[in-house]
Amino acid sequence: MNRLFEIVYVLLSKGRVTAKELSERFEVSQRTIYRDIDALSIAGIPVYTEKGKGGGISLLPEFTLSQSLLTEQEQEEIISALQALEAVKPKETTKALTKLSAVFSRKAVNWIDVDFSDWSRGDNKLFSKLKTAIFDKIVVVFDYYSTKGEKTNRNVEPIQLFFKHRAWYLKGFCLSRLDIRLFKLTRMENLILTELGFTERNFSTILFESSQDEKNNNYIKLEVKILSEMAYRVYDEFEPQNIKKLMDGNFIATVVFPEDGWVYGYIMSFGEYIEVLEPLHIREIIQEKLDKALKKYI
Repeated sequence: MNRLFEIVYVLLSKGRVTAKELSERFEVSQRTIYRDIDALSIAGIPVYTEKGKGGGISLLPEFTLSQSLLTEQEQEEIISALQALEAVKPKETTKALTKLSAVFSRKAVNWIDVDFSDWSRGDNKLFSKLKTAIFDKIVVVFDYYSTKGEKTNRNVEPIQLFFKHRAWYLKGFCLSRLDIRLFKLTRMENLILTELGFTERNFSTILFESSQDEKNNNYIKLEVKILSEMAYRVYDEFEPQNIKKLMDGNFIATVVFPEDGWVYGYIMSFGEYIEVLEPLHIREIIQEKLDKALKKYI
């Protein structure tokens, strides 16, 4: 039964295929495929075959799949998944959600809401722009800041958006560096979709390389003592197995982070409620930074 359904999906997507192609796809004989076609015809699916050169197996052009091929649970899963995707604001998702809700005779329950921008930045159009550029294969131009605050202008063929280490990144082919690079979205400014299109590259011969900032990161195992006043952040930001609660209500937490300017700022964001225990050189760096900050207020 699953093979019969998949044959219908293949015919809907490709229009016309040969029995040989289907037999190779499903690893059965061509005789079995023809028996499947007969079974579909008996079931009322308008499938037909044409012999000779250019022939094959096809469906009548006006045929569409009945909603009955999907169970109620599968219909709900599709609607729910589209609602999650709607968070990135693509117009196509909203249209598809409306149409499928009508086809399935189901009211879409607003069960999820996602905003990819943080509290300090109000621009939630970045995802929509990048999504458009990825799907339409449009070169984007933007200003980018390194971890050292150096500003460069980048021309990039966008490939993919993905989430890594608590942050969103754009993976793209940088036309300035002629290589695949990672760009942290929070460091991107003045994004412009150009009128320049591009064709998909063959990346099998291109060595994946993250941005220079990411590539040079050395990872450290950080051990910190966090006071009980920051308990909510401890449970929000650390894995349970990496948290040890002390008798006085304070915590010892361990985590592996890349050592760069970000991790120093992260530690200092706890203010007076954190103490670095290990490694020693991180403890010294934080002490030095706090001393410099204190001098500004003396």
